Amino acid sequence: MSIDRLQMAIQKSGRLSDQSRGLLKSAGIKIQANKGQLTARATNFPLDLMLVRDDDIPTFVADGVCELGIVGENVLGEYALGRPEAGIEILARLGFGRCSLKIAAPQEEEFDLSNLEGSRIATSYPLLTKKWLADQGISAEIVTMRGAVELAPRLGIASYICDLVSTGQTLEANGLKPVQTVLESEAVLVRTGREIVPDHAAALDQLKTRIDGVIQTSESKYIVLNAPESALDDIGRILPGADAPTVIPLAGRQGHFAVQAVCQESVFWETLEELKGAGARDILVMPIEKMML
Repeated sequence: MSIDRLQMAIQKSGRLSDQSRGLLKSAGIKIQANKGQLTARATNFPLDLMLVRDDDIPTFVADGVCELGIVGENVLGEYALGRPEAGIEILARLGFGRCSLKIAAPQEEEFDLSNLEGSRIATSYPLLTKKWLADQGISAEIVTMRGAVELAPRLGIASYICDLVSTGQTLEANGLKPVQTVLESEAVLVRTGREIVPDHAAALDQLKTRIDGVIQTSESKYIVLNAPESALDDIGRILPGADAPTVIPLAGRQGHFAVQAVCQESVFWETLEELKGAGARDILVMPIEKMML
């Protein structure tokens, strides 16, 4: 690792690893890495990566070893509750690695929130669970586990669990059902609260601009359509998340215009049908490869 280069911590392996690398690739960062190494180097940008366990990433960022990190909000939240002085700042929510931290109960139980009072709850996120219970005014015993949390009720270790849920299939396979949401989580880009030297700060700002562009591009579509002048106001209201569209007269067709717009919200078939109903014709929806705001 070079002190002349920006340092970023990402997950070495696991659900966020490939997506973090994909994000950097989409931002134009070429990463050179050898299998099994704990570091990697960008060949076209002053950036080095530390490839570490996800629960170590907040420590690397908080201590200033790495100026940046990509980590799940669930991991960051648990860390921040244990070390509130760390001062880690969330720069961007990245839109991948989405999951939920949920309380789960036996499938046959008619669950009520009051059932948790005085119970034992097994979890790998004791601080987040404790805070949520306190916010609900519930007193319960927390049993900290580092894995196989979903087995706790079957083994008699606890009556309930608080664990990450994505599809819910693991819970179902162990006779459990989600009953309360503790935290909605996704991957976030974070920066250290410590002072960053000017050269590194400039590289950080440049990388952040690129990542913002990738995020905007993934959520945006470019729409082109033709419409009569009488339909333009209605079409402008229908276009999802669009700023002022570009309107250009069509050659040889008096009173008809081409409309071009970047839509920063999802474009569904229902949207296209609504546009057509308002008078739009020849509607094209295209992906955007790159965007810089």
